[in-house]
Amino acid sequence: MANNTTHTTEYRVLARVLLLLMFFTFLTISVTTCHLAAFSVTVALLIASVKGFFVLTYFMHLKYESTLLRILVAMIFVLYAVIILITFIDYAFR
Repeated sequence: MANNTTHTTEYRVLARVLLLLMFFTFLTISVTTCHLAAFSVTVALLIASVKGFFVLTYFMHLKYESTLLRILVAMIFVLYAVIILITFIDYAFR
C-alpha cells in the first residue's frame, strides 16, 4: 500500500538553499584563483561535497526519507571520500 503522506518545503527555504549553492559556486571559482597549489583540488572537492549534500537534502527531499535511506546515502559519501583519498595517495607516491 502506498504511503500518501506529503511534504512541502517552503519556497523561502528553497530560495535560501539556492543562494547558498550560488555562494559555494562563487567560492569554488575564487579558490581556483588563489593558487593554493595541491590544496586547490582538495578544497574544490570539499566544497562540491557540501553542495551535493544540500542538493540531496533539500532538492531531492532526502530530509524527509527514512533513516535507512539516509544511512545508505551517507555510506555512499564515505565510499566517495575513500575513493578520493586513495586517488590522492596514489598521486602522492608517483
